[in-house]
Amino acid sequence: MSEIPTHRQVIHASAFLVLLLAAASLFEARADTVLASKHDLSVSGPGPIKATSESEVCLFCHTPHRGTGATPLWNHALSEATYTPYSSSTAKATIGQPTGSSKLCLSCHDGTIALGMVHSRPTPIELSGGVSTMPVGKGNLGTDLSDDHPISFTYDNALVGRRGELREPNTLVDKVKLDQNSQVQCTSCHNPHDNQFGKFLVQDNYGSSLCLACHDTKYWDQSAHKISSKTWNGAGLDPWPNTTRNTVAANACENCHTPHNAGTKPRLLTFPLEEQNCFSCHSGTVATRNVEADFNKLSIHPILDSTRVHDPLEDPFTAPRHVECADCHNPHAARSQNAVAPNAAGALAGVKGINDIGTVVNPVQYEYEVCYRCHADTPGRGQAYVNRQFSVTNTRLEFQPMNSSFHPIQALGRNPSVPSLLVPWTTSSRMYCTDCHNSDQSPNAGGTGANGPHGSMYRPILERQLLTTDFASENSGTYALCYKCHSRTSILSDASFSYHRIHVVEKQTACTTCHDPHGVATTRNLINFNLDYVRRSSNGKLEYQSTGNRSGNCSLTCHGADHQAETYGPSIMAPLPSIQSKSLKRK
Repeated sequence: MSEIPTHRQVIHASAFLVLLLAAASLFEARADTVLASKHDLSVSGPGPIKATSESEVCLFCHTPHRGTGATPLWNHALSEATYTPYSSSTAKATIGQPTGSSKLCLSCHDGTIALGMVHSRPTPIELSGGVSTMPVGKGNLGTDLSDDHPISFTYDNALVGRRGELREPNTLVDKVKLDQNSQVQCTSCHNPHDNQFGKFLVQDNYGSSLCLACHDTKYWDQSAHKISSKTWNGAGLDPWPNTTRNTVAANACENCHTPHNAGTKPRLLTFPLEEQNCFSCHSGTVATRNVEADFNKLSIHPILDSTRVHDPLEDPFTAPRHVECADCHNPHAARSQNAVAPNAAGALAGVKGINDIGTVVNPVQYEYEVCYRCHADTPGRGQAYVNRQFSVTNTRLEFQPMNSSFHPIQALGRNPSVPSLLVPWTTSSRMYCTDCHNSDQSPNAGGTGANGPHGSMYRPILERQLLTTDFASENSGTYALCYKCHSRTSILSDASFSYHRIHVVEKQTACTTCHDPHGVATTRNLINFNLDYVRRSSNGKLEYQSTGNRSGNCSLTCHGADHQAETYGPSIMAPLPSIQSKSLKRK
């Protein structure tokens, strides 16, 4: 005769039968449950981590008796580790040690407790292959949670008010839920009993729908990172190492971010180098244009000289001088949208900048406001590129409309007569900083690279060549940047200045020896002499005076020729004095 089971055994068996029947019913309704997932650590489990002989499934986490006291009927030994929580300047929640269900999950996933260590058994359950704790890998989060999405914090209306860009907590009524204490826990995103969506997610995360259940990011609906159908061509670094989706739109937030084991901890960026999170797509492998190539050129915005210094909350006036991709581009807002100067194009949407009166604006309206963020009032701007008579390194001041002359960045130009302008340019045109400062291989330069002042073979990040040294033979390439907008034929025929040809062709004077392409406060026609070549006249003066339309006089010494109020005008075509000494060419 078989032994009659005790009352305790009957209750024990009945309780586990209920758990197993519930699991079985789930298994019938959906193809994936804990029984067919990595959380099934029984001997029949499908994953690489499983018991050598234990056939029960649920007891690795739950037991009807002799549990830890934690709910729901918790059986696994709890970790006593102290954790390093997530932290960043933009996190407004109070994030402390894990609580609730997150502490239960970490009893396995922090890698400090044997997986088979359960309260209902006198000895740990033996696992195959000599496995004890969670093996090193994505499932082992360790005790440093600063590279993981924050958990165990209160998500309420007060947090939404402090943080912004979060949905009201009463909208979390679908799969994503808070615990009984209104806290975000591991179980807000993960259902440990159901792996039908992969990674035990509570819902399909296509297009980051799970992320967007809580995050209500500004500008996101029009962002290229939300709507682009671009795919990876298989070259270079895998841009999506943590997902199986293959388009930009499908990956959405995970184009840049990862919720666990982030390479850059603040803001959970996938790769440890801030730039690599951009280059993984913008190297011609996903995005059409190869931006990364521009940063290997002679003249660049030096994004590789600093790392992890950009902060969304930084003050443009006091932040340490640096440049990162995110200083000019907002990846949540950037989109393919052309604009008419001076308005900012879509690639600059949602970015912070400095306006024409030196005030912080967020977001920028005009392209120059992005440039002024670093090239206007910030300290440590360095020296001027050309040794000017009037040296100003604050670009915002160079383009002020009250100046005597300026290229029309902030406002229409002051000169009503510029006969050298090429179509479609007119005296009523406005222009971008990037009309001059751009990649030498950009579409605007006739190339196949990316537009933008990322890098160029011509200093200082110029779209086309512009020599700033004298004694070079004039040709269409020597001053190609000027000739992009100003007719070479018109310039060399002296249509606007009666001595242009003599200066540029015969005397081999660079355009920049006389002209400052940004702007000059006190002189017309952008005259601001290069002191490497121009000195005071014998009358003690170094000046240019305009006396009317295309007429004026100069007092200076240049190339050995002394000019004392030397006049010029439309009808004055006398030759300039000859150069007195060849040795001046080396000074």
